[in-house]
Amino acid sequence: MDVFANLATGFGAAVTPANLVFCLVGCLLGTLIGVLPGIGPIATIAMLLPITFGLDPLSSLIMLAGIYYGAQYGGSTTAILVNLPGETSSVITCIDGYQMARRGRAGAALTIAALGSFFAGCVGTVVIAAFAPVLAGFAEKFRSPEYFSLMLFGLVAAVVLANGSVIKAVAMVILGLLFGLVGTDTQAGVTRFTFGVSELYDGIDFVPLAMGLFGFAEMMGNLEKKLEDRSSTQKIDSLWPTREEAKLAVPAVLRGTIIGSFLGILPGGGAVMSSFASYTLEKKVSKSRAMFGKGAVEGVAGPESANNAGAQTSFIPLLTLGIPSTPVMAIMVGAMMIQGIAPGTALLTEKPTLFWGMIASMWVGNLMLVIINLPLIGLWVALLKVPYRMLFPCILILCCVGAYAISSSTFLVMMMAGISVLGYTFNKLGCECAPFLLGFVLGPLMEENLRRSMVLSFGSPTIFVERPISLVLLLMSLALLAMIVLPSFRKTREDAFQE
Repeated sequence: MDVFANLATGFGAAVTPANLVFCLVGCLLGTLIGVLPGIGPIATIAMLLPITFGLDPLSSLIMLAGIYYGAQYGGSTTAILVNLPGETSSVITCIDGYQMARRGRAGAALTIAALGSFFAGCVGTVVIAAFAPVLAGFAEKFRSPEYFSLMLFGLVAAVVLANGSVIKAVAMVILGLLFGLVGTDTQAGVTRFTFGVSELYDGIDFVPLAMGLFGFAEMMGNLEKKLEDRSSTQKIDSLWPTREEAKLAVPAVLRGTIIGSFLGILPGGGAVMSSFASYTLEKKVSKSRAMFGKGAVEGVAGPESANNAGAQTSFIPLLTLGIPSTPVMAIMVGAMMIQGIAPGTALLTEKPTLFWGMIASMWVGNLMLVIINLPLIGLWVALLKVPYRMLFPCILILCCVGAYAISSSTFLVMMMAGISVLGYTFNKLGCECAPFLLGFVLGPLMEENLRRSMVLSFGSPTIFVERPISLVLLLMSLALLAMIVLPSFRKTREDAFQE
């Protein structure tokens, strides 16, 4: 009964006129950036962080969350119609979604994707409502050693699930940790890695780092690419799937929802990993395997459900433990800190309206996305014809204004430009930026909890193995490291990413 009472409190906060408007704005923006390749939710949320300074905390978080899961919807539209994924998690939808469109079933594919995403989003919201309080109650047993071990496990998991070379992923995590340590040591009061630059005494600002690493760097990479002809789009006749297509889609949606709900909770999982895992499973269990790659309904229904469920449940470790599981969640931590909110167990007890309002807004947002997406398909497709050379100056100006507005400092704009060169170099070298960002966010928190643990134990590191929860988390981290060393697992991992 407590859950229903809490949800009633959440809906009371989420359905106020102001919050409904911000939810709608977030969903529309998310769908738009999902449709337009080359922007993405990470860069967009990073660019909009300065706007949240003057907003109510709940309103700003609702809008940013709407951008995230709205992008999962929008990315499928262009993936199906023009074989062009607007969002990374929609890459796998291109394989069979575009083939369905070529066979004249574009409307059915879009409807299956939209309804599957809506169902998965609702289930993901229920999972958050049911398990977040339980997990938050469990997290109350956490002290500094447990938090350090949990963050270490999160970074190890991010390395395992990162695309490409394990060595590069480890290097990116370590580099992110080093960037996070720049500034003034809060305990000793001395500056570290500032090189005498007074603007760095408070550390590297999160907003210009995120915008430079993802917004600028992604834009520079897109300007290098040869522009594809997007003028030919598939004609949409009926939006309704046949009875046979529905029979194939329903089990795939259920399987994708389960996979996404589970993988979204894991560090490094989220929407992208969920969609790829779902497609791999559908290829193995489907009776119509020969249709995969030629327009299999399951190849659209499964991944689209998985990516939306993964997007929803990735909020669980953020809201309950204060641990970001994906780069988007790391940016959400930054948004909470801007508002003076400490994510974690205290959020549920000290700010229940904010906690449950966020959860209730997810259901409202998913309903909005279904209502606005199908009627606006024609508009989204028309936007695809806008040349990228006309879009990137707007993105450039928005990034610069956002960085400058933080503290009216040109130094932050220059910092963002320097970090964008670093991000562009990372992309060229095949280094994924997600482990870097997670290392940057978790680095100061890990250091703080490590120091507290050593103070509690009078300098003895055995405190990490004497406490049961901390020991289990460390053993899980060691198990993941051992899996990377095993040749069979490494080959399976490489084959999965290659596919």
